[in-house]
Amino acid sequence: MNGPMDQTQAVRDMRPAPLPSRVSLVEVGPRDGLQAEAEWIPTATKIDLVNGLIDAGLRHLEVTSFVSPRAVPQLRDAAEVLAGIDRSMGAVLTALVPNAKGAERAASAGIDAMVVFLSASESHNAKNVNRSVRESLDGVRDIVRIAADADIPVFGAIATAFGCPFEGNVPVGGVVDIARAYADFGITSISLGDTTGMATPPLVQERVRALRERVPEADIALHFHNTRGVGLVCAYAGLQEGVTRFESSVGGLGGCPFAPGATGNICTEDLVYMLDECGIESGVDLQRLIAVSRRAEAAIGRRLAGQVMKAGPRLELHDMNAVATACG
Repeated sequence: MNGPMDQTQAVRDMRPAPLPSRVSLVEVGPRDGLQAEAEWIPTATKIDLVNGLIDAGLRHLEVTSFVSPRAVPQLRDAAEVLAGIDRSMGAVLTALVPNAKGAERAASAGIDAMVVFLSASESHNAKNVNRSVRESLDGVRDIVRIAADADIPVFGAIATAFGCPFEGNVPVGGVVDIARAYADFGITSISLGDTTGMATPPLVQERVRALRERVPEADIALHFHNTRGVGLVCAYAGLQEGVTRFESSVGGLGGCPFAPGATGNICTEDLVYMLDECGIESGVDLQRLIAVSRRAEAAIGRRLAGQVMKAGPRLELHDMNAVATACG
């Protein structure tokens, strides 16, 4: 039988680790958010969106993709967008690059860092980039070489890291193997992407811990979609695991065009609000960010998913005279 001291130690072992005091946010709305928009968003509007996000305090933004214009017409102005952004605030501007040709274009345009990506499931990788996982990894090697020649760092993203819409559960071993391959290429900044919102807190815990054990040099970021309404819950689970980098999208824009049922990313202003209320510093001014989200909503021309942009912060007060009084 366990004694009182054993029970006390067991309770202590169950306590969650302290949450981080500060996190870094990666804003992916200009790329991941806009890529699926069917109506053309003017280049000037995209530039204004990025500049507004930088002004709100975001210092790491995925601004576009150097993908084939035939595949993603919305991002055919990648070089023009990059050229128009105000870089005086020192924000790191990254772009998704699918292949060697895209890497060469990105380097010529003056990108700060390249993002390579592939899926943890063969079926989604085939739909997303029309390649096997092994072929994609071979392509990553070429991109890393081009980036190294231009002295540009490379970040690695793993899509469907928490589940695949075609295969269901994705084995954690497959995710770790890709992360290990990235690290062997010299890519240690690795993002786990929840492409279709299949992540749950237990899966977050499992995958973060597995990467920390088998790829200890990895600097892990988490990228959640809110498809099933638990995106922020999963982000909180990541905080409990000590993760300090999260990717999110202004207004909740986004959704993979090659995954059925995919909806937007977790919303940047909702995430910032949660962090603020938890006493976690992000460096982002929530009120300024809300203003940018409302501008994004007007530019897109429809209601966006963000909640805080509609309701405001918890302690935002209202004029009593502006609200009707109940009768009777």
